[in-house]
Amino acid sequence: MKNPVKKLAREIVGGEPYEYYALGRHIVVAPGVCGGRPTFKYTRIDVRHALGLLAAGHTVERVARGYRLPVAAVREALALASKAFDQTTRTLGQQQAERT
Repeated sequence: MKNPVKKLAREIVGGEPYEYYALGRHIVVAPGVCGGRPTFKYTRIDVRHALGLLAAGHTVERVARGYRLPVAAVREALALASKAFDQTTRTLGQQQAERT
C-alpha cells in the first residue's frame, strides 16, 4: 500500500514564509531545512538526533526539556519511527513472498 501524497503547507512565521510537509502534528519535512530530513515543526531540530538521545537512554521528558519541545512532540517522533519500521518490515515481507 502506497503512502498518500502529502500537501505542501505554507505559513508565515516571524514574518517569513515557512513551507513544510506535515508528517504529524509536530513533525514536518521542510524543503531546504536539514537536508529535507524530518524536523520538529518550526525548528531546525533533526528528529534523528532526538531519537538517538532516546536510544542512548535519555527519557522522553529529558529530550523534550532539553530542546524546549512539548513531550507530545518527542512521543510523536517515536510513534512515527515505529510506524516507519513496521512499514519497512511489511514491505520486506511482501518482497520475500513475491520471490517464493
